[in-house]
Amino acid sequence: MKNSWIIALRELKERIGSRTFLITAILGPFVILSFLYLLFTYGGEGKQSWNVLVVDPKLPNCPAGLFGNKIMPSEDKTITYQFLNRYVEVEEFRDAPEFQNYDALIEINEKVLSNKICFVFFREKPSIKMQTRIHYQIERRLDEIMVQQKMNISIAEFRKIKQPLNLTYRDVYDPYDTSSDMRSWVGMFFGVVIIVFIFLFGMTILRSVSYEKSSRIAEVLLASVDSKSLMLGKIIGIGLAAFLQFAIWFTVIGIGLYFMREFFFPDIFDPSNFQFSNANEALPAVEYNAFVDLVFERLNLLNMLGFFLMFFIFSYLFYAAFFAAIGATAGSENDGQQFVLPLIMLLCFSVYSGYYAMQYPMSTFTDFLHYFPFTAPVVVMVKLAQGYEPGHGYELYLSLLTLILSGIIMLLIAGRLYKNGILQHGHRLNFIKLFRLLKKQ
Repeated sequence: MKNSWIIALRELKERIGSRTFLITAILGPFVILSFLYLLFTYGGEGKQSWNVLVVDPKLPNCPAGLFGNKIMPSEDKTITYQFLNRYVEVEEFRDAPEFQNYDALIEINEKVLSNKICFVFFREKPSIKMQTRIHYQIERRLDEIMVQQKMNISIAEFRKIKQPLNLTYRDVYDPYDTSSDMRSWVGMFFGVVIIVFIFLFGMTILRSVSYEKSSRIAEVLLASVDSKSLMLGKIIGIGLAAFLQFAIWFTVIGIGLYFMREFFFPDIFDPSNFQFSNANEALPAVEYNAFVDLVFERLNLLNMLGFFLMFFIFSYLFYAAFFAAIGATAGSENDGQQFVLPLIMLLCFSVYSGYYAMQYPMSTFTDFLHYFPFTAPVVVMVKLAQGYEPGHGYELYLSLLTLILSGIIMLLIAGRLYKNGILQHGHRLNFIKLFRLLKKQ
C-alpha cells in the first residue's frame, strides 16, 4: 500500500500542476455562481397579476362566509379576489367554463382558524413574489378574524403569539403533486456532475495507462512495484485530483451562496426584510423567485453534498476500474477505443436514467436503476432531492452498499486484467482476449 500512495502522490502532483486543472478549478465555480445569480435575479418570475377565486362557504353565523367577502382593506393592483359562498370541487374549477378566467382557487373553511392550513390550487405556478403576497394577505385577514371572534386583545398583541399559516400551493391539473418539480432537476444536476467528472478523469486514467504501456514506462515501474499497486496508485492519485477540484468548487460556491443570501437575497420571511408602503400593506423588500426558494429554503444542501461525495467516490472507483483495465489490456494506444464507446453509452444511459426517475419515480424499472451500479449515482441524487418516502430511507444506504460491493468486485477484476495485460503488446483487443487474460493466473 505504501507504493500505491507514492504513485498516487506522483499522479496528483502531475495533475494539479497542469494548466487545465488550474483553469477548471478557478473559473469553474465562478461560472456556476454567475449562472446561479442570473437564475436568482431573473428566473421564475411568472405572471405579474392574478385573478383569484376565493371559495368561502356560508356559515350559520356568517352568511358571507368566514372572511366576509374581504381580504384587504385597500385594492391590490396585482391580485383581484372574487368570492363565492359555496363549495367548489377542484375538478369543477379546473373544467367548468365559468371558472376558466381565474388563475387560482383558494379554499377557505372554518377549520382554518384551528389547523392553520389553507390550499391554493393554481393553473400556472405563481412566482415566489406572488406566493408571498397572497400568503401575507390571507394570514393578515385571519389575524383580524381571530382577534374579533376569539380574543380580547389588540391585533398587535395577537401577532406576537400567533401560529403561522401553512399555505400550500397545488397545481389544479396535478392536485396531489405527483409530478416531478425543480427539486428533481437539482438532483439531476448533481448526478450529471458525477457522470461528467467520471468520464473526464476516467479518460485521463485510460490515456495515462495507455501511454505508459506503449512507451514502456510501465516496464520500468513494474521493476519496483507490483501491478496492483501501480493500478491502485494511478486510480487513487487521479481520484484525489478530482476530489481536490470538488473541494475547491464547493468552498468557492458555498462562500458565494452565503454572500448572496446575506447581501442580495436575504430571508424573505424575516420581518426585518419587509418594508411598508402604507399602513395597510407590507411588501418584501427583496423579491424572491422559485430558484432562490429552491436553493435556500427547500433543499437540504449539506445532506445532499454528503451523499453526493460518497456516491461520487465509489462510482468513480467502479468506473475507474473499467478505464484502467481497458488501457492495460489494449494492444496499442488506440486499440482500446472500441471498448470506450460502450462505456460512454453506459454513461449516457446513466444520465437518461435520472430523467426517467424524474418522470416515473414509483415505477419498478426506476427501482432497478436505483440499485444498478452503472445508474445508481444519478437516480439516487434525483430521489434524494425529491425526498424518500417515510420508512424507505434504508433504500439510499442499500444502494450505496451495492455500489461499494460492485466497486470492490470491479477493482479485483481490473487488477487481474492489469496484471496480465500491461506487458503484452501487438495484439488485437477483443472479448476473447479479455476472457483469456482474466482466466490467466
